[in-house]
Amino acid sequence: MPANVTVLLVDDNPMIREMLRQSLANICTVAIANDGTDALLRCIENPPDLIVTDYSIPGLDGRQLLEKLKSRTGTAKIPLIMVASRADITEKLKMVQDSVEDYIEKPFFLKEAVSRIKKVVDKVALEKMAREAPGESTLRGSLAQMNIMDLFQSLEMGHKSCSLTLSNSGEKCQMFFSDGQINHAIFGASKGDEAVYKVMSWVDGTFSIDFTGSSAEQTTTRSTQGLLMEGLRLLDEANRDAEENVLEG
Repeated sequence: MPANVTVLLVDDNPMIREMLRQSLANICTVAIANDGTDALLRCIENPPDLIVTDYSIPGLDGRQLLEKLKSRTGTAKIPLIMVASRADITEKLKMVQDSVEDYIEKPFFLKEAVSRIKKVVDKVALEKMAREAPGESTLRGSLAQMNIMDLFQSLEMGHKSCSLTLSNSGEKCQMFFSDGQINHAIFGASKGDEAVYKVMSWVDGTFSIDFTGSSAEQTTTRSTQGLLMEGLRLLDEANRDAEENVLEG
């Protein structure tokens, strides 16, 4: 299910632009601009939720576009991902690094680029859902809308401090985040890392995020990314064992 996020894709290379557009179409709504001037006008008229722009574009280049956007009240808060060469990132874009959500280094593999963009799309989608529930400290949704991996990465990238409750078929797991890192998790008799790993396979169920929730307990031993990577490894290992048992049977 595509996230309720509109991404403005800015690139003058029609082949790259179309490849990215097709790959992103399943996770967001994609709008297109061929150059920096067109992109600026589109952002003023109808601000997107996220901009993905090449640095070397006609008219306003990526840095000039970023500076113009940041100077306007109506567009200053639009997150932007910059696609640029390593030399441009380290030299020409060094002064604006804190204003950019992420960099994608050229040349890039399409799958990796889309994965990096998706992380930001998920973060933006979560923040948008929170904004659209005014006056409420708790955000609710289904794991069909946003899966566990996307939730973890969105909360980490957003440096959120909150409690996350996952529910599925009568079972419940509660986790606490501090500045985007899971510091405590409990699932039945399991705590910490083990509690996190036990719900990594959930694809159905619901989630609720309480932005006022917190815990001083520290039961996890890895970073959020570390928990994700180890959880996926254990899940993959369990799937391989299950396949081997079926073959042996």
